[in-house]
Amino acid sequence: MQRNSVVPAWARALLGLVAGGVALGIAQLVAAFVGPETFPVLAVGDATVDLTPAPVKEFAIRTFGESDKAVLVGGVLVVVLFGVAPLIGMLALRRLSYGFAGLAVFGVVGLLAVLTRPEAGVLDALPTLAGVGAGAWALAWLVRRATGDGEPVHTIGAPSSLQPARAGAPDGPASGGGDGVERPAVMWVAGEPPAFDRRRLLTGAAGGVAAAGATYLLGRTLGGRQTVDIARAGVALPKPATPARPIPAGADLRIGGLSPFITPNKDFYRVDTALIVPQVDPDDWTLRIHGMVDRPVEITYADLLKMPLTEADVTLTCVSNEVGGPLAGNARWLGVRMAEVLRQAGLQSGADMLLSTSEDGFTCGTPLDVVMDGRDALFAVAMNGEVLPVDHGFPVRQVVPGLYGYVSATKWVVDIKVTRFDRDQAYWTPRGWSAKGPIKTQSRIDVPKPADTLKPGRNTVAGVAWAQHTGVDAVEVRFDGGEWRQAKLAEVPGPDTWRQWSIDWDARPGEHRIEVRATDASGYTQTGELAPVAPDGATGWHTITVNVV
Repeated sequence: MQRNSVVPAWARALLGLVAGGVALGIAQLVAAFVGPETFPVLAVGDATVDLTPAPVKEFAIRTFGESDKAVLVGGVLVVVLFGVAPLIGMLALRRLSYGFAGLAVFGVVGLLAVLTRPEAGVLDALPTLAGVGAGAWALAWLVRRATGDGEPVHTIGAPSSLQPARAGAPDGPASGGGDGVERPAVMWVAGEPPAFDRRRLLTGAAGGVAAAGATYLLGRTLGGRQTVDIARAGVALPKPATPARPIPAGADLRIGGLSPFITPNKDFYRVDTALIVPQVDPDDWTLRIHGMVDRPVEITYADLLKMPLTEADVTLTCVSNEVGGPLAGNARWLGVRMAEVLRQAGLQSGADMLLSTSEDGFTCGTPLDVVMDGRDALFAVAMNGEVLPVDHGFPVRQVVPGLYGYVSATKWVVDIKVTRFDRDQAYWTPRGWSAKGPIKTQSRIDVPKPADTLKPGRNTVAGVAWAQHTGVDAVEVRFDGGEWRQAKLAEVPGPDTWRQWSIDWDARPGEHRIEVRATDASGYTQTGELAPVAPDGATGWHTITVNVV
């Protein structure tokens, strides 16, 4: 193999890239035993979420939807592997201690992110430390393979600076040269810079990549959902003491492209602050209720399932939903009335807020009077006839009709502090959002889609409208700024769900603008004035443009 005292840039970058991959793979594997939230990439991502300005978060949600967290994790990995790691490789070839120093800086950042989380412990540092240690070992090993580490290197046609004396010189005869004289097959001069060995580097890098990938995937598997999925599969749901009303036959208009009355679990929107879905074993789950109560209580999952269960159809909506946006869904929930559980603790006079905390540390502030006014506010354990999916809060989540999710729908809920709004703040309030989030009356056009091309003649325009716990009484549609026309409304089982609507339209060729507005049961007609989602929900009429040709 040809020797070269200069290691090319791609090889330097490869050294750091493989060492960084090994570090992350080992960190992921150790995190599977310590806790998946201790994986430094996720911890850095969580810290990034907390430090990101609200407008940037909103942009991420609008742009990437439910994939915003995955995009963030991917971004952190890209920065680490393709930004930081190659630099570490280049430093290591100048002096190995420089590469170790770069890895140490990388480790310090990860440790700070991991150890500054709420309830972090000393053991949480193990994944980062193990990853940095493994990365340092891999880096040193790859540098030795790439440079030969003083070992003889087989070569053909060595550079002139490394050539021995010609035949007849004191150094003795040589063979293999192009001038007819012999030179030895192995040539190495003490004190010369180590030679670049491409073959040994590439084979070592291949092994490092395989090790990094195997440890990462094994860590993800071990730290994944297996235990919780098995526990979830073993849950037997009791029958509801208070079943939901039967869904009326006319609740779903069954129009192609129209959101179904019941949103399938796999299609139900998700917006989380955590980068990983908490894995909560129901045998370990407890709900603690404390604060302004006469008798603090702690309830297990088994205790909850023994209580009378209520079934209810409720539409949930995210405050980040733009006018006409997709962050809304309707499901049939099964759970225990929150009011019944709270009464066991004895609510004290003056309390007006429930500060709920998720397993992942997220907090949510819910107006107490809304929960206690008789509506179907639930500690939900099931969704659409099946045990609550892990992604949607298994084993227990909150469902409160009439409030945006950020002040009501805590998933993986483990703690309720009965308090006051003037004493405590939930996660989103200091980040610029309103402390209370009553849902605003909204309507959406599902059919046709914006910029669709339609045929002239009779066309159906359809969508959904919602005004949870008030109910939708009317939906109106207008075309090209003309008169408002009443749409046909589907049936609903109660005021807490969205309502489908449709209208026929005789379309003429050309470009057309379609607008929709809803009127709720209180007589309020949604405003056409546009307002952003922050601080308490968007307003305006959903408007689309279509072409008829």
